Amino acid sequence: MSWRQSFLKVIYPLIMFKGKIVSAKGIQQNKHNMAPAIPFYSLQGVLNNGTPIDFAAFRGKKVLLVNTASNCGYTGQYAQLQTLYLQNRDKLVVIGFPANDFKEQEKGTDSEIALFCQKNYGISFPLMQKSSVVKGPHQNEVFAWLGDSAKNGWLNQEPTWNFCKYLVNEEGVLTHYFDKDVSPLDKEVLVALQ
Repeated sequence: MSWRQSFLKVIYPLIMFKGKIVSAKGIQQNKHNMAPAIPFYSLQGVLNNGTPIDFAAFRGKKVLLVNTASNCGYTGQYAQLQTLYLQNRDKLVVIGFPANDFKEQEKGTDSEIALFCQKNYGISFPLMQKSSVVKGPHQNEVFAWLGDSAKNGWLNQEPTWNFCKYLVNEEGVLTHYFDKDVSPLDKEVLVALQ
């Protein structure tokens, strides 16, 4: 862990506390249970070790998709995501999408990112290959789906920063968006997992 990463890990609780005070909770919910126009289970991706993955494999479980970075003030959420995953792995899949879209906060290679996550946070949930999560010619197809209501049925919200979280239910319906300031262990996230 670099000195910057160590420093950010130490001040992470302050960053999250400030987020609770300064900003309103960034939570959006699919209140009308709008179904996606393009099925979630038609999506595919590539794990950081190069293995292709078909999202149909997640049918019957909730899926929490998170854009991540190793050099961000919110990187401490890795620990909370791992806790959430371990406590709910019978009904929840957490998937990390490393991205370098915000102020060069994910410069590592896929293998360096995986090593950092395992060594410093004990991450055992799947990490995808590093990609872009914001709109543009190289946007990850999963995040193109997550941020476009014409595809997902209701939400037009791309990540505002690292560690934005999207929850898909057991039927492949996008149910929630949680902004970076919402802890993975926030009561509203836990309620959404019920």
